[in-house]
Amino acid sequence: MPSAESETFAPRDPARLTRCDRLPPLPAAHTPTAEASVTTTAPKPTLLDALAEVLPAGQLITGEKTGGYLRDQSDSTAAGVPFAVALPVNTEQVAAVVAFAAAHRIPIVPQGARTGLAGGANAIEGSIVLSTTRLNKIVSVDAEDQTATVQAGVRTYALARAAAAVGLFYPPDPGSWKGSTVGGNVATNAGGMLCVKYGVTGNFVRQLTVVLADGSIVRTGQRTIKGVTGYDLTSLLVGSEGTLGIITEITVGLLPAPAPASGVSATFAGTEAALAAAALIVASNRRPSILEYLDGPSITAINAFDPESKLPAGAAALLLVQSDQAGQAHDDVEEYAAILRAEGATEVLVAHDPAHLDQLMTARRLLQPALQAARGSSLNEDITVPRSQLQALLTGLTEISRDLSIPIGTGGHLGDGNLHPMIGFDAGNPAEVEAAHEAFARVIRLAISLGGSASGEHGIGMLKQAHLDDELGPILRDLQRRVKAAFDPDSLLNPGKKL
Repeated sequence: MPSAESETFAPRDPARLTRCDRLPPLPAAHTPTAEASVTTTAPKPTLLDALAEVLPAGQLITGEKTGGYLRDQSDSTAAGVPFAVALPVNTEQVAAVVAFAAAHRIPIVPQGARTGLAGGANAIEGSIVLSTTRLNKIVSVDAEDQTATVQAGVRTYALARAAAAVGLFYPPDPGSWKGSTVGGNVATNAGGMLCVKYGVTGNFVRQLTVVLADGSIVRTGQRTIKGVTGYDLTSLLVGSEGTLGIITEITVGLLPAPAPASGVSATFAGTEAALAAAALIVASNRRPSILEYLDGPSITAINAFDPESKLPAGAAALLLVQSDQAGQAHDDVEEYAAILRAEGATEVLVAHDPAHLDQLMTARRLLQPALQAARGSSLNEDITVPRSQLQALLTGLTEISRDLSIPIGTGGHLGDGNLHPMIGFDAGNPAEVEAAHEAFARVIRLAISLGGSASGEHGIGMLKQAHLDDELGPILRDLQRRVKAAFDPDSLLNPGKKL
């Protein structure tokens, strides 16, 4: 079917959405007491002086300078002014800050590089924001055991480069991998373009060092490949968005370096043919390492955002497919190209050189900023559906766009059914803002009705909380709240997020 929209991502004034100052009320545990107010932007000096004794000079930010730590990259999510921003450099300093916060019943908001898109790292009024950006040491890379241990603030790209330096490979590669941190990736169980072959961040996490809500330090999991002693708390902490504990150090498993990749791009006049070709590629015995999708509005927006992208204009759909299989990547891609042509691709471009592949992947990574810039503001989805339901999903997205006269551009990880519909709107137009939020809700309900999920890799944060009952239901949601209470009985760790 054609992917025409009733609205397009035509360039507009790139003014950002006016930020919302209103936050949902904190749990009762955060009610100000006579000794210390935790919801005021002007805390008592004695409390601030006490906090200043916990960290060395230069590792605490207060006053107007906290403004750089208010939020992540999400639009239309609330943020408050924090009491202070702490910049610890090791696990012991994190524990000291958390113990201080627990003693004074002050909420703690962990932050990494703030590349998130769901408001999970947004500051809460009167909280201590605990930034992990100075926890940036690569502790070790063990070539023999094929593991690496890093502090939470290490950039994902830096970990990948450190692994490559000893002939190993760290596959998770979210679109923000040059900016995002490993700790942030663990907190949301981030994915990326290589998930179709290698899986998500959680598939590689072996061991975590975690500061609990009372300031105690624990280590979960094992460095070994196998280990089933006790409950799997490591997997529970992965994706918990800082609500169960603050992750300070991560040990991940690594793989042998893959072969140099080969790839192919193909354009289609309609989405049905593109999806049929993708299904044949996934079903073949030549497993792709990347299988990505961009629709027409996404292609237009990326080219407008960065003319160097040079993506083929005028297509309804674009597929990007790669193989990194040792000894057969070249032949894999030639087979993919034959499938794409047989299924009606209008243009097929094979690339066996790293420069061309890098150009295509760089353009794909511009999906979020390009669509956001095209309309000024956007609501970013990361829904998942079974691959068999992808056509129904794309058809439904087109209907939602037409019904509400709001543009939706879609790209993402077609190989594993995780797509990123992005709903563009003009923040200065109240009617568009209302339509965008209605579209956001309808997209999530559509994904769930097709057997999917509201979030594949971005997390829930604040943006998707209103839709949790649609997927979990009240019994499971209550069970998860009880798990939260077991880890954090006073609800001090990133309250108002995830659940």
